[in-house]
Amino acid sequence: VDLQRLPLDDTRTFEMLSRGDTTGVFQCESSGVRDVLRKLKPDRFEDIIAVVALYRPGPMDNIPSYIKRKHGEEEVDFLHPTLERSLKETYGIPIYQEQVMQMAQELSGYSLGAADLLRRAMGKKIKAEMDAQRDLFVAGAAERGVDKATSSRIFETIAKFAGYGFNKAHAAAYALIAYQTAWLKANYPVEFLAASMTLDMGNTDKLGVYRQELARQGIELLPPDINRSSADFAVELIGNDETGNPKYGVRYALAAIKGVGRQAMAALAAERDVNGPFKEMFEMASRLDPQLVNKKQLEHLTSGGALDGLNGNRAQVFASIDLILGHAGAVQRERAAGQLNLLGDAADGGGAAPRLPSVDDWTQAERLQRELDSIGFYLSAHPLDEYQSMLGRLGIVRAADLAATVRASGGSALVKLAGAVLGVQQRTSQRGSRYAFVQLSDPSGSFEITIFSEVLAIARDLLDSEQPVLVTAIARMEDDQIRLTTQAINNLEDAVESAPARLKVWLDATEPLPSLYRLIEEQARGKGAGRGRGQISLVIPADDSEVEIALDGGYVCTPQIRAAIRAIPGIVEVREV
Repeated sequence: VDLQRLPLDDTRTFEMLSRGDTTGVFQCESSGVRDVLRKLKPDRFEDIIAVVALYRPGPMDNIPSYIKRKHGEEEVDFLHPTLERSLKETYGIPIYQEQVMQMAQELSGYSLGAADLLRRAMGKKIKAEMDAQRDLFVAGAAERGVDKATSSRIFETIAKFAGYGFNKAHAAAYALIAYQTAWLKANYPVEFLAASMTLDMGNTDKLGVYRQELARQGIELLPPDINRSSADFAVELIGNDETGNPKYGVRYALAAIKGVGRQAMAALAAERDVNGPFKEMFEMASRLDPQLVNKKQLEHLTSGGALDGLNGNRAQVFASIDLILGHAGAVQRERAAGQLNLLGDAADGGGAAPRLPSVDDWTQAERLQRELDSIGFYLSAHPLDEYQSMLGRLGIVRAADLAATVRASGGSALVKLAGAVLGVQQRTSQRGSRYAFVQLSDPSGSFEITIFSEVLAIARDLLDSEQPVLVTAIARMEDDQIRLTTQAINNLEDAVESAPARLKVWLDATEPLPSLYRLIEEQARGKGAGRGRGQISLVIPADDSEVEIALDGGYVCTPQIRAAIRAIPGIVEVREV
């Protein structure tokens, strides 16, 4: 790709811009600019220049007219026939400082130097200079047959825009970079997003945004893998799509895992690429430079899932890191001394590696929490995954749909959101009241809520409980950002319990029934008979058909109970219907 020779009329690029699909596109990422692009439907490079210049306080007031005039919904007014050449490109709306200078030349006979003095005078807004320039402008226009009323009106129009007019050369340079990044994204989306993630590797919030963009485009984000990942984010062939064309994903960068360091990860990847994939934990550790890779780094790689390909029991690996490093150190000392072992030589790692201790793997909740701590967001799964089929009954708005929901409501809406708490920042106001900013995420993205003192006093324990929460908030669009003011916070599981659900359980035979009965009686009714409002039905094979049996009474149908039912041997499927 030669950026200096890109065609400036690429259809795919302008179609993408017109959709507002601009995550990662220079100058075009804010929700406000996206909204402008969706309405404007740019189809020429000059439109991008205009958006860059207009989307600022002051000029922004002219955006609606620019859009309407482009689409023929508003008459184009050039102020005076003489000015059509200067204003034709921007549909009669003065946008650039260069246009101010051209208008003064064409209407009032200014020289280039005098026109630049006019531009600077208007920018400074000094009354004495402005009065002198007005007299020169009107007098020059009169010499060309323009009446005083018209030239005075045009001067006022120019003065209004020149005060905040943007330099077109500057806007064009910005627009060119915007177009180049848009062209790359439109034509090479996988490569563009991988490169963008590498660029923002140290910004967890931005990586989360790119992750959402990958999901939106149907591009798979592959987890970090000691035998596949590079230090940077990389494009990886993962197979063919339904039409037989190659399908690519983005492999997560080793260096994007917190606390590991880019230099160490680059050295690790280089060792693997030169001498072959790592086979198991002890062999891997014995091949790495102990000056570059230490215990803390291996802990983060384990928690982030990068070592799953060598050993999927993260708790076992985490508990064995001292043992692994100790053995690796012994092997490296033997190698340095040039000693041979009866069971092998220094090149293949010396003696037999010790056995790892027997350790139960982390629970899903702990696994995800440690993954969050090492990566910055949930990557392999999300705590709300088990709740997905239930959230619709509660009227939950996804984080990814929040902006569209607020815009559709005219800029303000009462919304319900569900999320896992990522972080809490408490503050004290000047009046001594406590308030907090709370960061949360759902499977579609992340969001931040503001909680003031009364709600915070009630919700503080819940925020510290590591339990998913249900948030009721007033959402407002302010300065292109969604502001969420919390009205109430509740435990999501309690909210789900109060919303009637119906579970259908498929069995492969009747043998699981006793275990299923005990679980249902102990857990689904364990909080008090009749408290649950959910329904459970069983689907049991009978000869060549199936029999569905609806159980009497109400049950508590939480995600935990669904997971427990699914774990019973002989249960084929558990589904909410």
